[in-house]
Amino acid sequence: MAQSQAEPKPGDLIEIFRVGYAHWAVYVGDGYVVHLGPPREITSAALANIMSSGTDRAIVKKELLSVVAGKDKYRVNNKHDQKYPPLPPSKIVQRAEAQLGQEMPYKLTSANCEHFVNELRYGVPRSDQVKEVVTAVSTVAVGVAVGAALGIPSTLSAGVVGTGWATKGLNQVPGELRN
Repeated sequence: MAQSQAEPKPGDLIEIFRVGYAHWAVYVGDGYVVHLGPPREITSAALANIMSSGTDRAIVKKELLSVVAGKDKYRVNNKHDQKYPPLPPSKIVQRAEAQLGQEMPYKLTSANCEHFVNELRYGVPRSDQVKEVVTAVSTVAVGVAVGAALGIPSTLSAGVVGTGWATKGLNQVPGELRN
C-alpha cells in the first residue's frame, strides 16, 4: 500500500489494527515503541490473542514497531490533541521508558493498552474502544427494548441495531494505514 503519511515521531501514539480491536503503543524513536505486552516473553502479533484472553497483568515493553505490528496495519493516531494538550515529546518518551520492565495491572475496561498510552501522552488514561463498546451494548439494549415494545423479535431488533454500529466504523478509518 502506498503511504503518504509521515514517519512517526517520538511521542506519537500508534494504533495497530487487530481483528476486532486496536492495540496501542507510543513511538519512542529509531523504529521502537513502548507498549503493554503479555507478562511472558512473547512478541509480535501473538500479543493480540493473549491481551484479549483476559490476563490481568501486563509488562511495559520496548520493541520494534515492525515486530509489534507484525502483518497488521497501523497508523499514527494522536486523536485527542485537540481536547488535551500533549506533553512535550521528550517527556512522553521519558515517562514511557521509565516504566520499562514494570509489571502492571491489566483490565480491559479500565487499564488497557489504550489507557496506558493516553496517560503517557496526555496525562489522561482513557480508552475510546471501551466507551464505544459500552455505547454499542447500550444501543443494542435499547433496540431490543424498542423492538419488544413494537412486537419485533429481540434477535431481529438487536441484529439490526448491532449491525448498524458494527459496520459504521469499518469504512470510516481516517488517515493512512501502514504495514
